[in-house]
Amino acid sequence: MKVLILGAVGQIARMLRNELLNKTDHSIVLYARNAYKRLNVNDDNREVIYDGDFKDRDKLIHAMKDVDLVYINDMGDDKSTKTIINAMNDAGIRRVIAASVLGIYDEVPGAFGEWNKRMIGGSPRMQSQIESARLLENSKLDYTLLRLTWLYNENRNTKYMITHKGESFVGAQVTRQAVTQLIMDIIEEKSDKYFQTSLGVSEPNTDWAKPSFY
Repeated sequence: MKVLILGAVGQIARMLRNELLNKTDHSIVLYARNAYKRLNVNDDNREVIYDGDFKDRDKLIHAMKDVDLVYINDMGDDKSTKTIINAMNDAGIRRVIAASVLGIYDEVPGAFGEWNKRMIGGSPRMQSQIESARLLENSKLDYTLLRLTWLYNENRNTKYMITHKGESFVGAQVTRQAVTQLIMDIIEEKSDKYFQTSLGVSEPNTDWAKPSFY
């Protein structure tokens, strides 16, 4: 398999890259702004770096050559999301995993939902996340949309739980390590169980009014 990581300098993207290198034999395409300054190839036989913007359709199409799956590390700009979807269609790629945020369907109830709205609910970036998700869900791609709760780092904590679209979101926090594990599990899944799904992602037993680190 050949995996394209869009936004390859992000924390989860870097963790995913390392997991793919260490636990699979997949090839990896790393795509980011100023990538040549910010990234180095670790395995000449399996990795290639592309320096580009998410809005550069031609560069995206070039980076997508022979790619089987695209991972989008950030959907905070809906114009970029639209360009990526169009590029995938042009390149003939159907499989995409995309990281979004909780609250895009107003699906977070209770005190935590109110806290989350105060923190990010009315921001322009949130509106872009909502529109990006709509674009992806209306595309003909085999997408998996990940609605991530509040993120933190804790080595070896890879515990995650999933809620589905239409269900109330549960869980105030999750580690980036757990999100990376979920992405790996989705990549390695042989069936189509994750196709056209929108998954809320959190850590078990964190149904609190706000994350522990706030």
